[in-house]
Amino acid sequence: MEAREEDPYPDVTAAGGLARALREEAARRGRDTGLPPWATDPLAIDTTRGYLSVDLAPGERLFRLRVHIPDFGWDIGSTDDLGALVEAIAAWREGVPYGELASRFGFLDLDGFTGALAAGEPTATQWAGLLSSAYYREQRDLLRRLHADGTLRNAFPTMTHRAVRLRVDPMHWESRQVLVYERGDGHYEVLRAGTARTEVPDDDLIAHLREALYE
Repeated sequence: MEAREEDPYPDVTAAGGLARALREEAARRGRDTGLPPWATDPLAIDTTRGYLSVDLAPGERLFRLRVHIPDFGWDIGSTDDLGALVEAIAAWREGVPYGELASRFGFLDLDGFTGALAAGEPTATQWAGLLSSAYYREQRDLLRRLHADGTLRNAFPTMTHRAVRLRVDPMHWESRQVLVYERGDGHYEVLRAGTARTEVPDDDLIAHLREALYE
């Protein structure tokens, strides 16, 4: 008689899935992983430092942790200990500094992630992609002008309905941001969350955006 293969994740199976197992372990520990009650898969745990996701390695007990924003992602560690995973996720969400996280949780490998941030990523790659995109050629002059400014090029750029969106923190989608609409008549419309659109003359655009984002 063929032996049945042992389940490397009996706790996950007993809980009825990974998301439920994470919530139950967090409840036992009095911790908050940020997983809503309706979530069936921990694919996007919202934090102020990107989204965290967890998946299971096949054939062995290993919970794999990843941080990402749309189009960018980094593997930041793996562990066979569900409790340690919950503690690490909760600490990440609380804003514990990266160095302290690495010291407290030996399974975390943050060098690649923090090194990318220190090198200006993912912002630099995002700018390069937009500036070279044929799809956004109508906005290329505006993109070049914004990128040429030593302050504004540090903001994370995206395109929203043909407007340029600049966000201060690429890892936090709710960080301070503005939308810039090019009207084509020597004026721009600038929209910041919670405010009305502001008409800005061409000569004042860069100074206005600097103030809106960084002052």
